[in-house]
Amino acid sequence: MVNRELLELIRSQLRGRADPARASGVQAYMKSIMPSLGVRVPEVRRLTAAAVARYPFGSGGQLRATALELWRTAGFREERYAAIDLTAGRLVATDLLMLPVYEEIIRHGAWWDFADGVAGRICALLQANRPEMTAVVLGWSTDADFWIRRASLTAQLKAKARTDPELLRSVIEVNLADPEFFIRKAIGWALREYAKTAPEWVAHFVAGHEGNISPLSRREALKNLPR
Repeated sequence: MVNRELLELIRSQLRGRADPARASGVQAYMKSIMPSLGVRVPEVRRLTAAAVARYPFGSGGQLRATALELWRTAGFREERYAAIDLTAGRLVATDLLMLPVYEEIIRHGAWWDFADGVAGRICALLQANRPEMTAVVLGWSTDADFWIRRASLTAQLKAKARTDPELLRSVIEVNLADPEFFIRKAIGWALREYAKTAPEWVAHFVAGHEGNISPLSRREALKNLPR
C-alpha cells in the first residue's frame, strides 16, 4: 500500500539538495541526535508537494501508510518534515483516522518542530469533528507526556473565530502550574493567537489567573494587547 515511487523520489531529491555546511548548524540548533541534510524547510515542502503531484495517492489509507513509513524509517530530520508535509492534502484533512498518525509524530518526535508541524492538522480535525476531537483534546491536556499536553494547548492556534473558548480555558487551566518551558510558552502562544480574535476574553482570562499564570505565559498572552 505504501507509495514507494513517491518515497524514493522524496529521498533522492532531498539528498540531492543536501548542504553539509548548513546541516551541522541545523543539527546543533535543533539539539538533535538525528542528523540533518541542511535543506531549508520551504524547500522540503516544495519538493514534497512536487513529488505528490507526480505520484499522487490513491486513497487516504495509502497516504497514511506512506507518511508513517517515511517517518519511521527517516535517517534525516528533513525526511520527517517531508512525512508531515505528506499529510497536508485535502484527501485526509478531516479524516479522524489521521489522529493516530499525528499522535505518533508528537510522542515519538518529542520536539517542538515536529509537534508544531501537525498542530494545524489537529485544528482541522477539531473543526470538522467537534464532539470526538473535543474529548481527545481534553484527554490530551492531562496526559503524562508533556508534548501531548502541549498539543492540546496548540490545537486551536488557527481556529480564530471558530475557537472554542471553554475548551481553551480547560486545557490551559489544568496546565498553569506546570513549570515546563514548552508548556508555559504554548499557553502564552495560544492566548496570544486568540487575542487577535477575542482580546477582551484573553485580557479577562489573564487577569483572572494573575496569581498562578507564569510570567512567560502572561507576557506572551498580552504581547499584542494595549497596556
